[in-house]
Amino acid sequence: MNERLRLAMTKRGVSPEALAAACEVDPKTVGRWLAGRLPHPRHRWTASELLRADATEIWPQSTAAPAVSAGPDALVAATYANRASVPRDLWLRLLEHAERHVDVLVYSGTFFAQSNPHVAEMLATRARHGAQVRLCFADPMGQAVARRDQEEELDGTMAAKIRASLTYYRPLLGQDRCEVRLHDATVYASLFRYDDELLANPHIWGQPASANPLLHLRRAPARGWFDHYAASFDAVWTAARPWDGTTARTSKE
Repeated sequence: MNERLRLAMTKRGVSPEALAAACEVDPKTVGRWLAGRLPHPRHRWTASELLRADATEIWPQSTAAPAVSAGPDALVAATYANRASVPRDLWLRLLEHAERHVDVLVYSGTFFAQSNPHVAEMLATRARHGAQVRLCFADPMGQAVARRDQEEELDGTMAAKIRASLTYYRPLLGQDRCEVRLHDATVYASLFRYDDELLANPHIWGQPASANPLLHLRRAPARGWFDHYAASFDAVWTAARPWDGTTARTSKE
């Protein structure tokens, strides 16, 4: 019996039928959750929102699986069939606990802000607590964006998506330990690094990043996958230009 779930439902006055309706499942499925079955990540997130409770507290077993070794140089904490399957509470937990590094490498990264309207505030908080925040988006005027737009058959809309995404991060400009840059590089994987944990979202040609697999990596004692991805971020970051707050072009140094 999942007593945590039952107590959360009782506290908020949510019946099994109401929870089933919110999650778009049969009430019998909620009964199985109460009996101890672990729901799908998207259902855990919907339920936690409705119950105003932390999903990891209701279902602690969802984060209990240890990292598995994929060889002497890699620790894979989890794999996901696509980025959309990654639980939102994982994104939040990794960001909230970052103490030294928050690195993001994307083309547009639209979901990163739209799924978390407080992302800029949270990033600023991590910076105030000592973390170095580095956000690297594609230059909407660059050749890499034009090429990616063509590959995904987006009819010229990728540049607009990037400009819209950048507006969320204007409050970070000028803040200590926060920097936003624009790159003109081919990104083979979107990267999200939080200290010694990294989410790598490899890109399959012609498909949006959200539909591609995602690896949750942890830094291993020996140099390996984590370090290679971290080094690739540094290489793109070094060649990128600082963003001056406009959405037309990169700033000139």
